[in-house]
Amino acid sequence: MSVEVLSFGCRLNAAESEAMRRQAEGAGRTGLLLVNTCAVTTEAGRQARKAIRAAARANPDARVVVTGCGAQVETDAYAAMPEVAEIVGNRRKLDPATWARSSSERVRIDDVMAPGADPLTDATPMPARTRAFLPVQNGCDHRCTFCVIPFGRGNSRSVPVPIVVGQVRALVAGGTREVVLTGVDLTAYGRDLGEVTLGALVRAILRGVPDLDRLRLSSIDSVEADPELVAAFAEEARLMPHLHLSLQAGDDLILKRMKRRHGRNDAIRFCAEIRALRPDAVFGADLIAGFPTETEAQFARSLDLVAECDLAQLHVFPYSPRPGTPAARMPQVAPAAIKERAARLREAGAAAFARRLDREIGETRRVLAERGGTGRTEGFLPVRLPEGVEAGALIALRIAGHDGQVLRAE
Repeated sequence: MSVEVLSFGCRLNAAESEAMRRQAEGAGRTGLLLVNTCAVTTEAGRQARKAIRAAARANPDARVVVTGCGAQVETDAYAAMPEVAEIVGNRRKLDPATWARSSSERVRIDDVMAPGADPLTDATPMPARTRAFLPVQNGCDHRCTFCVIPFGRGNSRSVPVPIVVGQVRALVAGGTREVVLTGVDLTAYGRDLGEVTLGALVRAILRGVPDLDRLRLSSIDSVEADPELVAAFAEEARLMPHLHLSLQAGDDLILKRMKRRHGRNDAIRFCAEIRALRPDAVFGADLIAGFPTETEAQFARSLDLVAECDLAQLHVFPYSPRPGTPAARMPQVAPAAIKERAARLREAGAAAFARRLDREIGETRRVLAERGGTGRTEGFLPVRLPEGVEAGALIALRIAGHDGQVLRAE
């Protein structure tokens, strides 16, 4: 065993986990089990601790080092685990010195809100592969009432445009065909850099790296999408027509109690605007079931939003209270009702996904082939490839059918 990584949560975590692995391996570390935790829900923390115990039983000689948002905001819970040798906070986890050697200090947690918080590192890109996730933003300046992530990540900060363009150029030179820009609050990109926006970054990448085949965005806050970003969807064919939206709910009062920055009509209007510019656009969304005070009628508006925004891919989160958040002090929905509503949302999401796959039949899509005989369309829909298509190929294929989960191409 050299360096093994368990990564939980978002794509940003996945990219950071890869960077930490490379730093530790480059320093010659061996026998290290690096656990990058998530704190987006209480269940995420429970799953991480369960995985740590199982991994430690399977690898009793491994040195377990826990980092990530869970380690930052639930330090005591991880410190109470005898399996854990070190706990590293988010401000230190991308510092190569952290992984150069074992530390005698078991808990190394810094205040992510303190002045002078570390900027994003000039992170080395992930190893050359068909698709690479590239962190360009970290932290969040908002305070949604259900969320602890700002207290795990700190305030919003961005990687300067020239550095990002250089990283993308290096990825493409190494064989990467698609780059996915990631961040905690991606549409906040550039606010700390002056007159810079996410749209400006997208334009700079596509202009500065003409050999990049595809550029994709991870989750965004639609109400914060700047005009240049919206225009880029109409004018830049290499910007993929797939957006995962942080919607969370479909009722205006619940959105207000969440302290979100958009209303129901804002979400519907944004999806219609993008679809008018790119008729092949595919939308996914995060939705929370059973937020405190949510009535059945208010939940029904979230269900209706699936059709009104034509959402094809849902990430459904049953609400769970996070200690210290305003939402945890609000009147709670009964656990059985939360579970039942989450199941109904997932059912609606599965039906919407199947309808989207139906609409693809007969279309010709450019599919980026991945390992294992599958690939992704421009809209990030999964495709089972014909025999003989090699990973990394970007090929036009006719969609012949699907099995409810994956498209079939010929």
